[in-house]
Amino acid sequence: MKPFYRILGYAKPYKAYVILNVVFNFLAILFSLISIGLVIPVLEVIFENQEQELVAPVYSGDFMDIIDFAKETLFYEVGIRIAENGQVAALFYLCILIVIAFFLKNLFRYLALYAITPLRNGITKDLRKALHDKILELPISFFTEQRKGDVISRMTTDLKEIEWSVLMIIEMIFREPLMIISSLIILLTMSPELTVFVFILLPVVALVITFIGKSLKRSSTKAQIKMGEIMSQTEENLSGLKVIKAFNAEELKRNLFDKTIGTYFRLMNSVMRKNDMSSPISEFIGVLVMAIIIWYGGGLVLEDNGFESSAFIAYIFFFYQIIPPAKALSKASNNVQRGNASADRVFEILDAENPIQDNPDSQPFAQFQNSLVFENLNFSYGDKRVLSNINLEVEKGKMLALVGQSGSGKSTLSNLVPRFYDVEEGSIRLDGIELKNIRLKDLRGQMGMVTQESLLFNESIHYNIALGKPDATREEVIAAAEIANAHEFIEKMEEGYDTNIGDGGSKLSGGQKQRISIARAVLKNPPILILDEATSALDTESEKLVQDALFKLMKNRTSLVIAHRLSTIQHADEIVVMDEGRIAERGNHQELLDKDGIYKRLVEMQKFD
Repeated sequence: MKPFYRILGYAKPYKAYVILNVVFNFLAILFSLISIGLVIPVLEVIFENQEQELVAPVYSGDFMDIIDFAKETLFYEVGIRIAENGQVAALFYLCILIVIAFFLKNLFRYLALYAITPLRNGITKDLRKALHDKILELPISFFTEQRKGDVISRMTTDLKEIEWSVLMIIEMIFREPLMIISSLIILLTMSPELTVFVFILLPVVALVITFIGKSLKRSSTKAQIKMGEIMSQTEENLSGLKVIKAFNAEELKRNLFDKTIGTYFRLMNSVMRKNDMSSPISEFIGVLVMAIIIWYGGGLVLEDNGFESSAFIAYIFFFYQIIPPAKALSKASNNVQRGNASADRVFEILDAENPIQDNPDSQPFAQFQNSLVFENLNFSYGDKRVLSNINLEVEKGKMLALVGQSGSGKSTLSNLVPRFYDVEEGSIRLDGIELKNIRLKDLRGQMGMVTQESLLFNESIHYNIALGKPDATREEVIAAAEIANAHEFIEKMEEGYDTNIGDGGSKLSGGQKQRISIARAVLKNPPILILDEATSALDTESEKLVQDALFKLMKNRTSLVIAHRLSTIQHADEIVVMDEGRIAERGNHQELLDKDGIYKRLVEMQKFD
């Protein structure tokens, strides 16, 4: 039940709605009980013909006597109407009271639901926001171990399950127990002896619900995990649709998906059957107890021990008021178990630790002035060593190029600079300050990045260029686009800078997307640039335009460039050749050619003169 109580913790900002809900539910229950209590005088008016002595009741002032006082007042008023206008008039008077009581009951019932709606939706909104904020906060390393589809499933399917399974019962927490307790109090005042049988239901139902609920949570957890797999496979199939079709892998993917949804189908059948089992079981137990009460209570009436037949019938009505909320609570308990399975998955992300954080003694960093230094740097992914004994220095305004075969550690090295990952051994220093001792926001504020895969968002061109400077004017955005050789093609688009570029920039060509990414870096105007194979995926014509934009961007900036096409880095101040995580060679273009080593072989492989 711990996840359920954690979810309830999100209700604190909405406590005013909780108070209103409790008040309206109390009034709804009060008028519900009053409408049932009116059955007694109705029955007596219909079946009793003897005249009774009318004495106006007097309230003693004792709170415990308030029910008796209300009952005696009602009988007195009915008696007056019988004496003055006859039984039919009295019956009409009671019917009017019943209609009024039911109207007020349903009015306050609606108001209770009206008050609780912002609470339910508010908790869902806050959970979704907290989950999204956590996703943005967590380091990239977290998502290398999580499938994107599963994370999306937790934000959608699991939160929806929480909303429908857990938050729907929040209102029951206040209403159903209040109804049960109120009804039990009235039953005790009517017949303490008979009410003993009511308590037979409670421990029996509790045992049954506990057994079903534990089994339900196990099945629900498995089902939610399987739904995460379904979302992951769907996301992967959409992303890799070209590859699937190119390799005729539709049947392979179809079979895998069919197997996954088949397992989910069986798990959900189990979940629903267990969930549906609780209601009929609890209802059967309730009817069983009802039969015992009718048998035993009917005997009390027949023995003429002071328990009137009209009161006994009203007692049955009051007892029946306990069964629906008891059933609702039993079903709610199972829903909580289902919701807890989803909540566990949501809180697994919310509780995930983020190792990439500001140190308590982190200091602000205003402006890069001198150099970026890598000293005795080692780094591993799990047990696999990726970087070994890296020692480099990049002075301000210089261009350092990293080249080497795939898997040699180039991208890993560049990812350590903005602290996408943290250094394990050795250090990286900016102007002599360890990166861990610089405020993260300030550190990343010094850097701009253009990667091989242009990461754009399903928004306008203006939005994507201004991502690092949201308050940029249109003139500033246009100036950045002009430097990136992007302004000309943007102007030709139907809505210009307000054109939506689609999911991941799907409405743009590769070269256009890359120039938008460069314009984004230009507008941010960072002193340090990280270019990770920014032209390797482009055709020759696009590469020329992008390369020209990159040269403009790198002018007077400190640049860390990872290059696949060596023609793009021949003017670098220093070229570092990486091999299996180590620095194999270093020097400028001509020096490395003269060494007749790895770099020269790479150049010859690309037929570069």
